[in-house]
Amino acid sequence: MKYHSGRSWSGRGGARARTAALAVAAAGVTAVMVAGSAPTAAARHLAEPPPPGTSSVIQRLSNTQLASQRVIYSYPRLVPPPGLLRAIRRGQAAGVIFFAGNISSPAQLAAVSRQLQRADASRRNPLRVPLLLMTDQEGGVVRRLPGAPDLSEKQIGQAAHPAAQARLAGAGAAANLRGTGLNVNLAPVLDVYRAAGNFIDQYGRSYSRYPGEVTRLGADFIRAQQGGGVAAAAKHFPGLGAAARSQDTDLRPVTLPVGAAALRRVDERPYRAAIAARVKLVMASWAVYPALDPARPAGLSPLVVQGELRQRLGFQGVTITDGLEAGALRRYGTIARRGRLAALAGMDLLLCSGHTVAEGRRAVAGLARGYRDGLVSRASGEAAVARIASLRAGLRG
Repeated sequence: MKYHSGRSWSGRGGARARTAALAVAAAGVTAVMVAGSAPTAAARHLAEPPPPGTSSVIQRLSNTQLASQRVIYSYPRLVPPPGLLRAIRRGQAAGVIFFAGNISSPAQLAAVSRQLQRADASRRNPLRVPLLLMTDQEGGVVRRLPGAPDLSEKQIGQAAHPAAQARLAGAGAAANLRGTGLNVNLAPVLDVYRAAGNFIDQYGRSYSRYPGEVTRLGADFIRAQQGGGVAAAAKHFPGLGAAARSQDTDLRPVTLPVGAAALRRVDERPYRAAIAARVKLVMASWAVYPALDPARPAGLSPLVVQGELRQRLGFQGVTITDGLEAGALRRYGTIARRGRLAALAGMDLLLCSGHTVAEGRRAVAGLARGYRDGLVSRASGEAAVARIASLRAGLRG
């Protein structure tokens, strides 16, 4: 994610495991068996079915269109570039993320949102469901729009009545974003910070150092925001709470040597409640967690995305990457290759938040080539787009 000053924030900030990860990636499958408890009954709720007729439309999409329906674009300045509008009219975008440089006022952003949704309604678009228009409106200093939520997550956690404040923040975020035509908020942060002033705590982005508090308040925020018509994206799975102050995945590779038991007891605990609260999206971290997968960052790891999040916790909603341009992914090559690896890991949406439409185009081209060459399963791509289409259809444009 990009911090409101222009700095990138979005969360955007053993041998057995490596063998299993490579096998799953090569096969392009959509499930990984891992040790651990089965998902709770609350977590096993079914994802919403796609709109009638959507499945047949998705099956007829070209490789480029199928890839495009998984990409979130970004752009510089205040006006959407003509090339982005053309892509949207052709059904070649899932949505757009907005940063401070795209916004001069709520009224201006509302006008842009209408323009983008009108383009999406074009007859040339084979899959006409509302675009995902999103931003990072966490609260406190991490906001793109003026107004709610005014308090940071840490301030909410320290309030006299934190649950009431979390609900107020969620409802306020929904009303604020809906007023500008946005329908997804990349919030709340569910990281449980370990040390005062660390990477997550230094800007007040965590509710608490106690997992129970983060669990309760995160779920309260999610229910209130989604009740107001704006989808929530819980982040950064499985958790960045152990990251030291300088461990910024937007800038550099980060490894968090936390044991699997601690990750599941502390860091993943808030996600159980978020899933029970029917959170619509989960964003994966770009940190490496050796206890879960020593080979790859979480968002590129089938063991983390499919094993921990999908199977162990039972999440059936939409997964979204952090920004593909992040410094943590430097060793993984081009944007095209990073996008393919993320898709193989089980990520549905590819977030291209580098303020350039060209980044989104490269992600599309790489994934489309993966479908064409058999490097990425087209069936898994169709399943991902069906989940995304169901999410989009449930949100007002």
